[in-house]
Amino acid sequence: MSNDHEVHEFLLRHLQSIYDNDIETYHATTSEDLTLYEWWVTPHRLDGLPFHDFMMTENDRRGTVFGAEEDTDQIDTPSSVRFDLANLHIQRYSDTAIASYTLLTSTGSRDGVKVAAHNESRVLVKIDEEWKVVHVHKSPSWKAPHLAPQP
Repeated sequence: MSNDHEVHEFLLRHLQSIYDNDIETYHATTSEDLTLYEWWVTPHRLDGLPFHDFMMTENDRRGTVFGAEEDTDQIDTPSSVRFDLANLHIQRYSDTAIASYTLLTSTGSRDGVKVAAHNESRVLVKIDEEWKVVHVHKSPSWKAPHLAPQP
């Protein structure tokens, strides 16, 4: 198995845990000292696992899926949502890897399929022979203004 294949398979498992609201697998694949930027949530860094623990618990309780852009009443089943990694590039440096890609989230509903996209970089480190995501940075996939809009 090539190094890139190992990292790719790990990344797919990690991301699927988020879409499945699978907190156990998410914790197994994520460092406790995770740092992340999610541009649509807040312009500030988020630290640790509690943010996503809450998000996945609430999504599971409501029967919703992470990243689904549709009104959840329109989604027939969680299987109506899928993700793809466009332009995936993996850089491997010993026990550290950086995966960058455009995350495409497709949501099927009674009104058709809609696709949401944003760019992501995930930094992975092998800790005690297990890969863990230690940092995530997300940005819009559309041309955002360099300066914030004036009020």
